[in-house]
Amino acid sequence: MFRQSIDALRDKVDTQGVRLQSIGNVGIELNEIRDLDILMQHVLTEARHLVRAEAGAILTRDEDDLVVRFVQNDAHLQSGRSFVDLAGGFRVPISHGSISGRVSITGEHVNVEDVYKIPADAGYHFLSSYDERTGYRTKAMLAYPLKSPNGDPLGVLQLANPSTPDGQPKARFDTEDVGLIRNLASIASVALERARITRSLIERMIAMAEIHDPKETGAHVKRVAGYSRVLFEGWAKRRGMPQIEMERQRDRLSIAAMLHDVGKIGIPDAILKKPGRLDPDEFARMQMHTLIGARLFEHTHADFDELARTVALHHHERWDGGGYPGALDPDEVDLAPTEPIRQGLAGEDIPIEARIVGLADVYDALCSVRSYKEAWPEERVLAEIQELSGTHFDPELVEIFLEELDRIRAVRDTHPRKF
Repeated sequence: MFRQSIDALRDKVDTQGVRLQSIGNVGIELNEIRDLDILMQHVLTEARHLVRAEAGAILTRDEDDLVVRFVQNDAHLQSGRSFVDLAGGFRVPISHGSISGRVSITGEHVNVEDVYKIPADAGYHFLSSYDERTGYRTKAMLAYPLKSPNGDPLGVLQLANPSTPDGQPKARFDTEDVGLIRNLASIASVALERARITRSLIERMIAMAEIHDPKETGAHVKRVAGYSRVLFEGWAKRRGMPQIEMERQRDRLSIAAMLHDVGKIGIPDAILKKPGRLDPDEFARMQMHTLIGARLFEHTHADFDELARTVALHHHERWDGGGYPGALDPDEVDLAPTEPIRQGLAGEDIPIEARIVGLADVYDALCSVRSYKEAWPEERVLAEIQELSGTHFDPELVEIFLEELDRIRAVRDTHPRKF
């Protein structure tokens, strides 16, 4: 009996050691993985593995809601559809009435044995619409808060339906499970806080560019970001991209689109605001805003840096190769050029995100007053875009643009020009 007890204790210590090592590995990944989405998927995978949870999700804060951004589930749906498709983007109001809402507000975890048997006087309940939407049956649940260092709510790590080491259902998450998830939640919180700080820096970059060119930056970049979101959704839908993956890529593109012209902070006002056509020397200097913008993202480490760099660099490329800056390395180009760049990338060599932002940017420019032109009427703008399909623009994107024209107009009306 004593020997059995010692062996059981040794097995438990060994198991705990493996579990703690897994947490340590995720901590190392936090410093090695630049992509927030990949890191959070790793956190969720490890969390489920450590406590043997059949399902799990990470919800992040979006104003007054929590949104399901990452979801995993080992169960198989009879419909053949994935949980990612069905549950991605699911929104939960931040209120005391729901489990995750309560966890976010109070900063305290919730651990329940059966979400459908929560006492009426508990002050919160399980939102069964999630199960109704997916066909899944949630039973035991552990919801743990994700908080910034100063206690601000960032999201919730949610796990469901644990099992024993031999695969049998377990009634609830135990004290050891809660302790392990506490450590993983801390790692996830650091990653989310880092992303929040990065977003704040982005907003400051946009504000700085707006100060430099207030008439053509603020509302313009918001409209371009909005148009880009619509175009990307249409492009992704044609390719059957899973909903949650589409939303992640769309949201990153939206941020990158807002920064597409940030390089103009390095262009003299005399060129930016010239009330007429630029001469060749001035145009060559104006072209440099793409390279300056790309350089701004050279040594930063946010998960969208590469995309922001790509969009800033290539949003003036043309489908026929007549754009700029082509294959030039922004880190090696003289930013005081003697002549304009003549050869750009062409066709599908242009990154899709840059093609999207390029179309969105031109559409908004044609619709708006500029220092060198008046706003064009919509009929003329649409005719021009169709005329440039296959030369300036990706023909498929022009098709999507016209299909989504009502949504494009709605974006334009949401962010009207202030001047």
